Amino acid sequence: MNPNQLGCSFPSKNLAGVGVMFYVLLALRAELRTRDKWGQTRFISPTAATQNKSSLAPIEREPNLANLLDLVALGTVADVVKLDQNNRILVQQGLLRIRAGKTCAGINALFQIAKKNPARVISHDLGFAIGPRLNAAGRLEDMSLGIGCLLCDDDDAAMLMAKRLDELNHERRCIETEMQEAAMTALETVQVVDNYSLALFDSSWHQGVIGILASRLKDKFHRPTIAFAESKNGELKGSGRSISALHLRDALDLVSKRHPTLIKKFGGHAAAAGLTIEREYFENFVVAFEQVVRELLSESDLQQKLESDGALTAQDINLEFAQQLDQQIWGQGFPAPLFDDDFVVQQQRIVGEKHLKLRLEKSGQHFEAILFGHAEPLPDSIHAAYSLSVNEYNGKRGVQLIIRHWQ
Repeated sequence: MNPNQLGCSFPSKNLAGVGVMFYVLLALRAELRTRDKWGQTRFISPTAATQNKSSLAPIEREPNLANLLDLVALGTVADVVKLDQNNRILVQQGLLRIRAGKTCAGINALFQIAKKNPARVISHDLGFAIGPRLNAAGRLEDMSLGIGCLLCDDDDAAMLMAKRLDELNHERRCIETEMQEAAMTALETVQVVDNYSLALFDSSWHQGVIGILASRLKDKFHRPTIAFAESKNGELKGSGRSISALHLRDALDLVSKRHPTLIKKFGGHAAAAGLTIEREYFENFVVAFEQVVRELLSESDLQQKLESDGALTAQDINLEFAQQLDQQIWGQGFPAPLFDDDFVVQQQRIVGEKHLKLRLEKSGQHFEAILFGHAEPLPDSIHAAYSLSVNEYNGKRGVQLIIRHWQ
């Protein structure tokens, strides 16, 4: 089943796998309806039921597939597919069910572990609170743990699995930090500015985390990046992430056509791809990949750009507006609005060892803000690109600026 195959008239071409499966189930239910699966032929009178209880087969009920929309929403957001109109509808309906308490035991347990209130869930929570905990099982151990958590009908059993998933996610974060430090050390001898691409390998890297590492390095250096880890039989497994100007799978296809023995297998899409090569061919791949990327990109493509919706008045930076924005369905291909303006930095302190908590001033009003992954002090005045969010602490809710970039 593939909405992108030739001749397919299905209008939404950006479904995640979970979306494809959902529509397959809808079609199957429709076909069963035409066969009278749940029609009058299944009706049994109360009198007949009383007279012959022992021989009666259980009455089947037509499944309410809306009960699956929490899973559809989670899979659609976590799979980072483009949020076109159809996908936004699926996500919105799933979020409405979660907020109404109509969610499975596994998702509910994961929200509790992540200290998120399901009644106020937003699409960002699915991608950054629930998704990584589920993915951690597949990265470090066995994905069946995450599947089991989502299939579980018992609250206590789901909570036990959610706790284990949280432990694995914490372990994944530690491994990721070590790998990122090793990568940055390796890049000290490389003039990144002269490269159009990055391809890195370290024998100590964990195969389950190289995709996250590639994503982090791609964000930092704004270049197509592939990270490799050792696999089996002298093979290297690579996971790549790309910038918007380069279709990564097509680039790997071009490398494979020019060097037929270089890549054993590969697959993916514009933003992400995976591949397998022989260990002995790593250096050759680095050269071949860089050559292809240079042909497909210009220098201007390597300059990271932030598109802002402009400045907000101080009066517009308020809790009500932040709540309205939070209720919308933002994500891949449909980003939340980004604003920019000048601020005076009145207070700043480090929280969580590597984040900067700020108190900013504009037009005589003060605002709470946070800059993630940055512990160095900021100057007294900055120009910042930021998004609005709702911060909840000790039962109190307030507006918070999330600093995406500053200068």
